[in-house]
Amino acid sequence: MPKRFTYAKAGVDREVRAKSKKALALLKRTYKFSRLGKIVKLPYGNIFPLNRDLYLDLVIEGVGTKVLVAQLANKYDTIGIDGIALAVNDLIRSGAKPLAIADNIHAQVSDPALVREWMKGIVKGSVEAECVVPSGEIGDVPEIIRSLVEGKGFDMVVASIGAVPPEKIIFGDNVKPGDAVIGLRSSGIHSNGVSLARKVLFKRWGGIYDPMEVPDGLNREIVYEVLEPMRIYVKPLLRLAKNCEIKGAVHITGDAYLKFDRLMAFNKGIGFEFDNFKPQPIFKLIQETARQVKGVISDEEMFKTFNMGWGFAVLVDNSIRDEAIGVLQINGSEAEQIGRVIDSEKIVIKYREKKIVLSKYLTSFSKFNI
Repeated sequence: MPKRFTYAKAGVDREVRAKSKKALALLKRTYKFSRLGKIVKLPYGNIFPLNRDLYLDLVIEGVGTKVLVAQLANKYDTIGIDGIALAVNDLIRSGAKPLAIADNIHAQVSDPALVREWMKGIVKGSVEAECVVPSGEIGDVPEIIRSLVEGKGFDMVVASIGAVPPEKIIFGDNVKPGDAVIGLRSSGIHSNGVSLARKVLFKRWGGIYDPMEVPDGLNREIVYEVLEPMRIYVKPLLRLAKNCEIKGAVHITGDAYLKFDRLMAFNKGIGFEFDNFKPQPIFKLIQETARQVKGVISDEEMFKTFNMGWGFAVLVDNSIRDEAIGVLQINGSEAEQIGRVIDSEKIVIKYREKKIVLSKYLTSFSKFNI
């Protein structure tokens, strides 16, 4: 039997990460300094009051090993879009409108031409998210940062702050069986699961393809397919929020469909069933190529690691499903119902005439233990 190849074997062990995150409970000691009101715990983070009429949401995200793919392609003008997308797509899960961005880039060398390329992506992403970028930082740390290409090493982190009035907060705690899950189309693998994808695909990390090869099923060089920047969902989500009640919002990033377990923790006795997947060719290529070089990547592992064609999801009452899909489509998103809320505490994937139950949740997270 061929060996199973997993995200953990690629260097990202989600179970170890879940255990490590228990240390975040120490942060509760700082909550007493929220002098304008209590911290509000939501499924995917905390928001804090600015005054009676406004809450702030603050998130920070890193681009991760996609920076290595940028180096492999020698193309640096889109990676900033990923940084912005990771931050603002997380932010809007609470219903917050992104207001500002700050970036922090650690560089092997802050080469002026390279910095300009980074800034092109950051500006493009921020314009799409309608955010100001009032500040940022670039530090030269050659003893820490290494590179595939000498002088081109870097790590990119982006923070975003947003605001939401109390009546527009997406609490995620009123989800019921029968509610519809609507997916917003992704642009490909986005910035998640890249450690697994690149170790299967590229010769540089033990795969089979040169960066500029065009494998069967793709219509461009594989390195550009993997480098395709993440979609930004700010405009369609906020416009939907103006027209419809959103019960929950999920950024389908790292840990993919396991992300929905947080909503299960906020709503006892529910689960999810997904049955509409149209993954881009890159996902099929990853799975098929793995058999040649690493071992089998199971369907379950694919759904625990990759977005499989849907980069964001919203939950609405089934009675307004069609209205919500229409609003999203009018505002430029490819949106379809991808699943539903069920009364069984499972995450069920129906894919290629198979039924997959995602067997391990990320955490024992509860809305009551923070």
